[in-house]
Amino acid sequence: AAFISIQAFPALLDLPEDLEVSAVSCGSRHTAVITRGGELYTWGWGKYGQLGHGNNISSDQARRVEHLVAKGLQAEEVVCGPWTTYIRVLE
Repeated sequence: AAFISIQAFPALLDLPEDLEVSAVSCGSRHTAVITRGGELYTWGWGKYGQLGHGNNISSDQARRVEHLVAKGLQAEEVVCGPWTTYIRVLE
């Protein structure tokens, strides 16, 4: 099993250089950000599928939620719960 670092303090994160974050939300073990372009990136503990990547894999690296891109949706707001992630989107 992969080791996932869960930290109770702020940490620097490497995102692609051209991304500007407009919103962020933290769950108990995962984090989500929305970019100014409406893309959703998530990382952390994914046991319950809360990262939105179509699986239960955890990741220390921020990954774009491709499902939204494939459906032509832009994220406007994100709220992470303990083991969930809620987003409001624009079509």
